[in-house]
Amino acid sequence: MTKVRFIAVARPERPLPRSATRTTRDSARFVTAQAHDRAAQQPDSRLNPAALASLAGVSNPRPGLRRWVLSTLGLRAGRETYAELHDDGTVVLATNLTFRTARDHFRDDDHLPAGFFVHQDTLDACCRDLCILTSQLARHLRLDSSLLLHATVTTGLHKAVPLIPVTVDHPGFTSVPDGARYPHTIQPVTASLLPADTDEALQNSAQELFTDLTNQFGLD
Repeated sequence: MTKVRFIAVARPERPLPRSATRTTRDSARFVTAQAHDRAAQQPDSRLNPAALASLAGVSNPRPGLRRWVLSTLGLRAGRETYAELHDDGTVVLATNLTFRTARDHFRDDDHLPAGFFVHQDTLDACCRDLCILTSQLARHLRLDSSLLLHATVTTGLHKAVPLIPVTVDHPGFTSVPDGARYPHTIQPVTASLLPADTDEALQNSAQELFTDLTNQFGLD
């Protein structure tokens, strides 16, 4: 089954050198748990659990090349999510946006456009989770430089397939907004953050990513 994924990378302006002390499995668990707790305190986090909620169940990060890998890929329950926490402060995050898509909330007689749904609230939560996880690792490693964030949404298919934006209207009904565009590809967007950023500042960085992604669907 084809899936729509949120894929992002955060890279320090001055990554830690190869001579820096390597992080441990316990450190990777600690950083992820702290990021999850921090994200859980954000408004509406329970309504839109995304990447960090999935990673909370990963108790045994696996080693990679100067990094720790946390993955729920292949599991039959929950949202598929993959993350890398690099020793130099780099973060890679990918998560399945197709899990429990809005199509499940429409009636069979609704006339839906052909394509893959992108739930805007879930996309918003993914941008938030990226910023919080990046900040948490940067604080743990005591990074002293800003970090540049890159994010996009993709199906990974060679052929063009429309991506359909879905929003939640008061009092909780899902819909495809009138006048929305159905792009076949999403251009990568960027933002930045500092290790010492407050939750409010991180939310601003996440909002910048989300706005630039959402605007490509013709939405504010």
